[in-house]
Amino acid sequence: MKYVLVIGDGMADAPLVQLDGKTPLETLTLDAFNRAAGCEYGRVRTVPTGMAPGSDTAILSIFGNDPRTCYTGRSALEAAGMGITVPEGGISLRINLCAVVEQGGKRVILSHNGGGVHGKEAEDLMNDLIAAPAFAARLREYKLEIHVTDTFRHIGVMETDVKDLSAVKLTEPHNVLEREIAPYLPQCIVEDPAAQQLADALKNLMEISYTVLKDHPINKARVARGDLPADMIWPWGAATAMKLDDFEKKYHKTGTVVSAVPLVWGIASLGGLKTPHVPGANGDLDTNYQGKVQAALDALQNGDDFAAVHIEAPDEMAHAGSLEKKMQAIKNVNDLVMRPVLAEMEKRGEPFRVLMLCDHPTLLTTRTHDGAPVPYAIFDSRKAAPPRKYSESGAMEYPLLENGAMLLERLFKHG
Repeated sequence: MKYVLVIGDGMADAPLVQLDGKTPLETLTLDAFNRAAGCEYGRVRTVPTGMAPGSDTAILSIFGNDPRTCYTGRSALEAAGMGITVPEGGISLRINLCAVVEQGGKRVILSHNGGGVHGKEAEDLMNDLIAAPAFAARLREYKLEIHVTDTFRHIGVMETDVKDLSAVKLTEPHNVLEREIAPYLPQCIVEDPAAQQLADALKNLMEISYTVLKDHPINKARVARGDLPADMIWPWGAATAMKLDDFEKKYHKTGTVVSAVPLVWGIASLGGLKTPHVPGANGDLDTNYQGKVQAALDALQNGDDFAAVHIEAPDEMAHAGSLEKKMQAIKNVNDLVMRPVLAEMEKRGEPFRVLMLCDHPTLLTTRTHDGAPVPYAIFDSRKAAPPRKYSESGAMEYPLLENGAMLLERLFKHG
């Protein structure tokens, strides 16, 4: 028996006026999703009640980890995914390149991902920032090292005397789009000299980054061609090192996880799963869907019991506020991931099961994550069944699995 997990990040949504009161999942024709829903269908709470909704808490649950007991912060997972060790007494930070513009004398954040900056532009902007004398001096003073990637996502590792990271409020940039940034800059929310020092240091670095990057030649070129500038760093997701259960020991399955984002690589690698990096896989609408699917299918062909494919694009398109692009991203998950996975696995002839779901809703109305339960479906090659509509409303009449960390057991238990 082979097992496949397909995650369409942020596919679920709320009813939209533009779609006559329907969601994108309810509106689209999604044949492969519906085939899976014909076998086993239900709803699952991937984000534990009381925890902030996000891919970190949700995907931890999906991979069988209880965020209520293991979670220390998002950036520790991303650091692990990049092979970065968070030392004892240190913290990790997710550091975005964001697009911030002046509007009416105030600075407003327009994009959490620097207008989609990636590749050489992202690397050069961050490397030039790190080399800028004023910024470099503060990095040394604050004992912060930034690990540069070729995306808007970068990782910092920092020494600090802060004992309780909740004393420093760091806001997720994707939750405050099109707002003035001043109320959302790092702030200490308790009386703690070390926490105040950390908040002040991060705020200072943000201010310097804007000064250095706003008139950078790369950003001038981006604006000239109609793109947003990537002109301010935004630290968030502070965390200490995290430990997760060993996947193979827990489920007695070997596996591979294919994604384009460090968060998912980190969750997988901390569980002992393989994380191949597929050329052209970028987490955006134009990601290499075929390459990611092939990497998962190859892993199964080469002896793994389990393979997962994570697609980030629906979430990113919702954060960008584009209904058209979110719908296209969802359609791509159906057409370019789920459908070819089912076709190839059926062609191979070995019994298999495929679990498909989104990790959490990402709402176009707010451009932020939501913690509501999401629909899930499990296709079983041994059980022919007529299709059912896979959607938020379609799953409402079926049972709710309250603990998302139990979901993989449902995938494996009929093997």
